[in-house]
Amino acid sequence: MRRVYEAPEPEADGVRVLVDRLWPRGLSKEAAGVDEWPKAVTPSGELRKWFHDGGSAGEFRKRYEAELAEPEAVAELDRLRALVAAGPVTLLTAVKEPESSHAAILAELLGARSGRS
Repeated sequence: MRRVYEAPEPEADGVRVLVDRLWPRGLSKEAAGVDEWPKAVTPSGELRKWFHDGGSAGEFRKRYEAELAEPEAVAELDRLRALVAAGPVTLLTAVKEPESSHAAILAELLGARSGRS
């Protein structure tokens, strides 16, 4: 897991997967070096708004995991798990603290190691 604003490290990053619903502000697609953007596994707009309006982290996790149980998300998670099994994958997010964000939940569900996913 890393912030999308950090410069790509092609040899270390492997497949770079953006896990945010919205494209990061002020970042060109070239600079981001994103290989995949699977919106089916990103938190919904409603969930993001609820959390930013004061929702708790524990309840966010519960609701996010429920969203990830939807058929389209399940299929995408399976595809991402195959990528993780095949080689390095880096989950990218614009949040300031990826370790305490939806990206960490997603990394855990993908069976990815902490730090670089």
